[in-house]
Amino acid sequence: MSGFTEYTKESWKGSVMTAPVPPVLVSCGTPDAPNVLTVAWTGTLCTQPPVTYISLRRERYSYDIIKQSGEFVINLPTAELVRAVDFCGVRSGRNTDKLRQTGLKTAPAFEISAPLIVQSPVNLECRVREIIPFGTHDMFIADIVRTDAAGELLDENGRLALEKAQLLAYSHGEYFCLGKRLGSFGFSVKKKKNNSKGKK
Repeated sequence: MSGFTEYTKESWKGSVMTAPVPPVLVSCGTPDAPNVLTVAWTGTLCTQPPVTYISLRRERYSYDIIKQSGEFVINLPTAELVRAVDFCGVRSGRNTDKLRQTGLKTAPAFEISAPLIVQSPVNLECRVREIIPFGTHDMFIADIVRTDAAGELLDENGRLALEKAQLLAYSHGEYFCLGKRLGSFGFSVKKKKNNSKGKK
């Protein structure tokens, strides 16, 4: 098996080096007064009930909006939205209408008051259950109260074919589009089919 070995490693003090991560668009506010920001510190905490999180710096404009409303939407972005994702991560809603500048459109969510991003193929409507303060960031732990998916991504069996969405990944300051499939869950232990059955 090829790969890296312990003998070639450099060792530094503890740092954030989990990669790749999903650079999601987080929408908040209301349909009449929406805002959007890019968040890379997000992920799954629990499947049942479905629980997620986003970690925000306290000085970010959206921090107080989400803290006061207790709601936000995680919008998964595609490769076509990469410029909007980057822009919404480096500009502040305090002095920039990021939705107008990027062409992102919002629509009312189904379960919460925060709007969702129309161009995103998957939207996770979230309701904050707890805020945990750390150092530079606070973690907003939230229940996913509803999941909305584009009908174009459903196959003939109603399965969400998310591999068709060309979702983004972010690694060490750079954006990537998800590449070729290398396997599926459990493939390493899956028994191979016996193609010789019935052959003489």
